[in-house]
Amino acid sequence: MHDTWPLLRDSDFPRITRGRLQTLQLNLGYLCNLSCIHCHVAAGPRRTELMDRPTMELALQVADRHGVDTLDVTGGSPEMNPHFRWLVEQAKGAGLHVMDRLNPTIMEEPGYEWVGGFLARHGVEAIASLPCHSQQNVTEQRGKGVFEASIRALQTLNALGYGQPGSGLVLNLVYNPNGAFLPPPQDRLEADYQRLLHDNFGIVFNQLYTIANMPIQRYGSWLLSKGEFASYMATLKQAHRKENLPGVMCRSLVSVDYQGHVYDCDFNQMLHLPLGASEPAADGAPRPHLRDLLDGPVTRAIATAEHCYGCTAGQGSSCGGALG
Repeated sequence: MHDTWPLLRDSDFPRITRGRLQTLQLNLGYLCNLSCIHCHVAAGPRRTELMDRPTMELALQVADRHGVDTLDVTGGSPEMNPHFRWLVEQAKGAGLHVMDRLNPTIMEEPGYEWVGGFLARHGVEAIASLPCHSQQNVTEQRGKGVFEASIRALQTLNALGYGQPGSGLVLNLVYNPNGAFLPPPQDRLEADYQRLLHDNFGIVFNQLYTIANMPIQRYGSWLLSKGEFASYMATLKQAHRKENLPGVMCRSLVSVDYQGHVYDCDFNQMLHLPLGASEPAADGAPRPHLRDLLDGPVTRAIATAEHCYGCTAGQGSSCGGALG
């Protein structure tokens, strides 16, 4: 895996600061049933890193301490963490809104048939990745059979009430480009998704989130191998819009890795760039942890580098889709 940090370190990205902490994003581990080209986490079936229950307990204490509204659960495939159901039950019991960043194909893996019904029973917002409404594009990104499995899983979620008017069960989909380019306008692509998925498969959903690919981890390595890293970074920087800065996710979010270390976002987590830091943490060096947030305030400083242009380019991009 190529290290892209030396190409991202020197940056003129504008300095930004954090406001109130509203969302705690927990990466429950890098284990996943897929290995996707665009994955900035480099997740896959052979990854073994998983968050343990004591770390989850500490995260819930931090959420309570800081008046957090939302628990945003991600991975890997977060449902593959053996404590996933316990965490969701505890978070919902504490009055938190829970979002599950769902790779829908996990619902068809042996032993994970429970996922859809569990999410529905607990009113969890499902954010399901479907990088394109085209079978060919999904196959290129995620492999043979993934599109078909994803469609079946989304139909199952619909049958459980997800995406249906008046159900209260929210189903949002996520699009990622399958090349070194920015997402198209979110509203226009959402209309295409709604029309094609409904007409071809009877699928309904609430919103589509378009998310730009980040030049780090597996996707960064892919760009380097294709000789497209520099041109992609130029695309991001040329499309920078300062009006997107107020809406970037790190202003109200903290990302937590499987060991409980804290970062300004999931992307910085993958670069080992700690909360508010200017350089990645050396192996074995102390790093900010959930314990520090339990005992003190969340720093307003936010660590930035060249990859941050991925969040402000064009219509903007965040875990909640386009910014403007």
